[in-house]
Amino acid sequence: MGTVAIIGATGRIGSFAAHAISHDPLVDDLLLIGRPGSEDQLDGLARDLGDSFAARGTDTRISWSVDMDDVRGSDIVVCAAGIARQPGQTRLDLALQNGRIVAPAAENIGRVAPEAIIFMVTNPVDVMTSVALRYSGMRPEHVFGLGTHLDSMRLKSLLADYFRVHVSEVHTRIIGEHGDSMVPLWSATTVGGITINNLPDFTQIPMEEMLTKVKSSGEMIIKKRGSTTYGPGEAIATLVRTVLGDENRILTVSSYIRQEVHGIGDVCIGVPARVNRNGVFPVPIRIEENEVRAFQESVEKIRAITETVLEKLEFGD
Repeated sequence: MGTVAIIGATGRIGSFAAHAISHDPLVDDLLLIGRPGSEDQLDGLARDLGDSFAARGTDTRISWSVDMDDVRGSDIVVCAAGIARQPGQTRLDLALQNGRIVAPAAENIGRVAPEAIIFMVTNPVDVMTSVALRYSGMRPEHVFGLGTHLDSMRLKSLLADYFRVHVSEVHTRIIGEHGDSMVPLWSATTVGGITINNLPDFTQIPMEEMLTKVKSSGEMIIKKRGSTTYGPGEAIATLVRTVLGDENRILTVSSYIRQEVHGIGDVCIGVPARVNRNGVFPVPIRIEENEVRAFQESVEKIRAITETVLEKLEFGD
């Protein structure tokens, strides 16, 4: 059993993630954290979720607080706090703004809950994962981000539609930035256990069109309804369940890599990682040469913005 705290719980993603996470029988305590001044929203959300638990027959305990010290004893701390991305705004535009929110939160988590696992959702998630790692002082395997997990699931769904198969028959991954420089691993994509370049329809796959749809999906949803909610919320719940269930699944999340991908590393970015109760552990992989080049470009892009943000945070710019 486990205790999950959600920082930024009153936002759309945070509140739906709380609802999705509450379906996990391994979660017996759910703590909603908000900023001072949000007490009424937190209390209303806790009461509303409590009613849904009663209707569902769930005995998850729910509480709320505006004091970061109360995350003490949590097994997982989900950080969804931050300024929401606006239509037309890139994830990287948010980096410094949200870094100023994430840094003190991570510092507090490292102080009061050093054995917890920090799960970053705040965008730009790769940069914020690095900020959380630096300011929490925690071990790299205990700090990870949503990364390209949802992007990979979006591509998986598109491929399932294209080949007219159940989504469980498709295995694919997107690595790199959760953003424009993401890298689809076509060389590691299979349908029914068969690599796609061994399928007759392979040459007809509209790869660029699919990737464009994946890249623009979040912005399109934000433009049409104000924010993404259900996709990220369910993805968050899946990863929480994977950790608490000690499932050892290999999922594509933002984690600190040293040299697991062709010697490329020293940054937090989306890569395949083994996820269990002890944290996240990047899996060494070999990919095609063109994929290596694209991943290197993505890493350099994220490393540059990460270094800039960390430097500005350090000097209070």
